Amino acid sequence: MMEDPSSKQEITRVLKVLEALKQASHELHTLPSTNVIESDSIKALLELETESDTFLSKDPRLSTLSQQLTKLKSLVDTLQKSCGHGLGSFLTRRFLIQSISRVAGSIESEIQAWIDRESIESLIKGLNEPLQTEEDDLVSLLSQFEGRVSQGFSRELQDLVLKSKIFCLLERVLCNPNCSKKVREQCAFVVSALIRFNKDVFAGQVLMGPLIHGLVSMTSLESMKVLCSLIKSIKSPLVDEIESNGEIPKIISFLDYKDLQWRIVAMDCILEIGYFGRKEAIEAMLTEGLIMKLVELQRSDLCGDLIDTGMSDDEKERSRGENKFSESHPFASCVARFAVQLEVGEGLRQREKRAFKQEILKRVREACVSDAEAATIVAEVLWGSSP
Repeated sequence: MMEDPSSKQEITRVLKVLEALKQASHELHTLPSTNVIESDSIKALLELETESDTFLSKDPRLSTLSQQLTKLKSLVDTLQKSCGHGLGSFLTRRFLIQSISRVAGSIESEIQAWIDRESIESLIKGLNEPLQTEEDDLVSLLSQFEGRVSQGFSRELQDLVLKSKIFCLLERVLCNPNCSKKVREQCAFVVSALIRFNKDVFAGQVLMGPLIHGLVSMTSLESMKVLCSLIKSIKSPLVDEIESNGEIPKIISFLDYKDLQWRIVAMDCILEIGYFGRKEAIEAMLTEGLIMKLVELQRSDLCGDLIDTGMSDDEKERSRGENKFSESHPFASCVARFAVQLEVGEGLRQREKRAFKQEILKRVREACVSDAEAATIVAEVLWGSSP
């Protein structure tokens, strides 16, 4: 169902005004005491107090803000009348200035709470009807929410998120192949932001739902980057779910893609799985022929066949001088890098690490096309990890 355009425009206008006033109250909260009365911030807030009957009275949830603005006006009036030069007048002014600062802080909190409520309500409407909502509008709402969550932890915001059950809506849209890829990717970004916001609260929802399958099956570079970030945050429990859901073969298959960026992102994900993965996850990767694929990638990389950006020879020559070796050779020593991840990682016991190291060396010898190649890679594996 389409929202009334006039109502939408009114909410947008109110949001813009309150955002500006939130900034004004923040500045007032931190303003030097000598500039309080003359500041533009105090003028803007007092103008809102004057218009509160027509602006704030329409929303009962803004009643506290209206009361705070009235209190602010009273304090400013009292401060303006306090013009004596004695100790008592000085102490009174100091007290009033501190009170104004506290009230400004409360106003900022009230405005932010209102903005959060309106933003989440608008986002919920869009997520409930993703196919009926304009793609750019929904992406914009998701991006704004991601930015808000990324500002840092807030108990009030967390309560709003939990009460709204917005995580379930994000997961549903992300896993819906009928929704646009752009919207699904932005949902993934929001999920990643929520994990950074409070991993202890939201990690369980990632592990219990279909979100992991949704990220992998989306076959998107951005979704795979999100998966890598989730592995870094949630660690071994997430890798356990990836393995038990049978997603490892799909992830390994991304190494076969022709697109270089796809292979780089897949390699990053595999290295994270290697670091946090337990025995079952590592066995699944080896069973899928990972070492053979890594040897082939390393062989191609050392021959310089992977990097082809369409530049002229002169441009390529300058690029080689400017870029770091790791950037121009993303798969250099990739077998040893994987072995090191297992060696220093958190998922395996010591005896398992030793056993997998021997298994990797065995598979390297089987995958190499010459004794010289095998000797080079074996030496890298042995030197790159502790005995």
